[in-house]
Amino acid sequence: MKAAIFAVLIAAGSCATACQQAQDRANTAEKPVATKPLVADKPFVAGGSIDMQLDGGGYEVRAAADNHIRVTLSGNIGNANVELTASGTRADIKVKDTPHNNFQATIEVPKTADYVIRLTGGELAVDAITGNKDVESYGGNMTIAVGDPNDYSSVDASVKAGNIEAGVFGGSKSGLLQHFTWSGPGKYTLRANLGAGNLILRSK
Repeated sequence: MKAAIFAVLIAAGSCATACQQAQDRANTAEKPVATKPLVADKPFVAGGSIDMQLDGGGYEVRAAADNHIRVTLSGNIGNANVELTASGTRADIKVKDTPHNNFQATIEVPKTADYVIRLTGGELAVDAITGNKDVESYGGNMTIAVGDPNDYSSVDASVKAGNIEAGVFGGSKSGLLQHFTWSGPGKYTLRANLGAGNLILRSK
């Protein structure tokens, strides 16, 4: 058991070191660039599925006022770029080559949508969007607004090293290899997995 815990600590330390090294490289190798916000925008149906593949940085995902997907890059954009495709009920968003130094992005999606987010690391905040949720990040902090907890049939949240704050579902955990599950009367599923950091599930 001690050997397993030691292995997890080494893995978490390696994750944190990798994130810090990426940050250090960005700070030293890339000069902040003052540019106008970069925006990608496409119409999309409510209730569709959205896949987001995001390089490291600070992200806010929120409900749009219309049925559009809109990605706005701000701060130090550097060489970052956005690939946004939408066809029928399927959309794909890729944010690549982010500088990690004061890089921010806001992603607006329809109020009802299933989404998958894969983030290499950083800060992620997601507003209450109705639908299935599947979120993973190697490290950093994740805050996910879930709306009404009774909308969900199952919740599965885990962190390798850090905290899970899931008071909206009646529980919280802290430490190594933490895992939280919950079952309810709704139809949506929520899965959130974080390497090292803080995972917060809240109502709004």
